[in-house]
Amino acid sequence: ANYKSIDGNLYTKDGKTLIQYAIGKTATKFTIPDSVTKIGSWAFSYCDSLTSVVIGDSVTSIGDEAFRYCNSLTSVVIGDSVTTIGDGAFRYCNSLTSVVIPDSVTTIGDYAFYDCDSLTSVVIGDSVTTIGKYAFYDCDSLTSVVIPDSVTSIGDDAFLSCNRLTNVVIGDSVTTIGKYAFSNCSSLTSVYYKGTASDWSNISIDLYNSKLTNATRYYYSETKPTASGNYWRYVDGAPTKW
Repeated sequence: ANYKSIDGNLYTKDGKTLIQYAIGKTATKFTIPDSVTKIGSWAFSYCDSLTSVVIGDSVTSIGDEAFRYCNSLTSVVIGDSVTTIGDGAFRYCNSLTSVVIPDSVTTIGDYAFYDCDSLTSVVIGDSVTTIGKYAFYDCDSLTSVVIPDSVTSIGDDAFLSCNRLTNVVIGDSVTTIGKYAFSNCSSLTSVYYKGTASDWSNISIDLYNSKLTNATRYYYSETKPTASGNYWRYVDGAPTKW
């Protein structure tokens, strides 16, 4: 009365929630059906076969731990209707190399990409306001990240132990950076900030963020500045020092 099976996968009767993917399948690719609006918590967790998942534009939320320990997952396409990426949604996806978080997403949950060792590229959409605690913890291969102007809060330990992170762009709407957010980022040397020096001084930066505060900081200027100091602008989409 309440559930149905499609190709061995479990859905609610109306087909709107994917409750459980049959993790014993050997298929390497899967596209979420157009009827689905929600991927349930733990729906794909411990699925070792999947290398590629396409989340269509009908899906609005990805549940907690939805893809936890999908060790072979290298590629995921997140549709333009997803607003929430749940806590631990891609935790321990050790083969995931890149992810684009669309502009529809407003919240990246706690532990969302925790310990994704192979993640080298992250594009965070322009509607995200909150990056949860431990969101990108121990993403050892991540070298750079752009935090858009929409983000107001970076959670505790968000980028803790991202040892290869060399530079970060931080938007001018950030008001709080949690404790340990950039701790143990041993390679972090440059911070490209979208605001002014005065704006930076108003950010509440919690304890154990010396790697962030000691990095060379550059302030955004579209035109070549006449004042002395460190400034940057975008050249072909990349942060570049004046």
